[in-house]
Amino acid sequence: MSHDCPAANRPPLVILDRDGVINQDSDAYIKAPEEWRVIPGSAEAIARLNRAGVPVAVCTNQSGIGRGLFDDATYRAITAHMHAVLARAGARIDAVFHCPHRPEDRCECRKPRPGLLLQAAAHFDCPLDGVPVIGDSLRDLEAGRAVNARPMLVRTGKGARTLAQGLPWAVAVYDDLAEAVAALIGEWGIAS
Repeated sequence: MSHDCPAANRPPLVILDRDGVINQDSDAYIKAPEEWRVIPGSAEAIARLNRAGVPVAVCTNQSGIGRGLFDDATYRAITAHMHAVLARAGARIDAVFHCPHRPEDRCECRKPRPGLLLQAAAHFDCPLDGVPVIGDSLRDLEAGRAVNARPMLVRTGKGARTLAQGLPWAVAVYDDLAEAVAALIGEWGIAS
């Protein structure tokens, strides 16, 4: 499936982390659909991207699967719940990519490695140069940087903690996904 860039100044894709960016995060993991709660304004922000004609992908580490905290069927149920909640706000995620592995598995898909982002690039048949990668942790930013994307940090989820620990390079920081998307839409010069 090929997605041509909608305009010269707009990327062919926006990549989001899930927990802490779209929904409330938990140090105990999101282990059931009812634990998945949208961050206020996030669904509307995704809907703005949809109206702007920019595909939205989610790339998310889900080591709770590898740790045995929940199984793949539960992960799929959580994902279905996410899609349903977002749809009620007129928002759509075009593709979701997840890594089920634990850090010690040393896989290529777990962020900060770029495997999930490369899967998204292949799925959408687009380069990742300059593609916004919006996350709340250093590993999200590192994955984006590894593929020459455009890492952006939100303060929701673990974002404030990530910022307080210091970033190894300059990165744009926003209060939440809604603010990050508003900045992108403004930069693109479109109404949505």
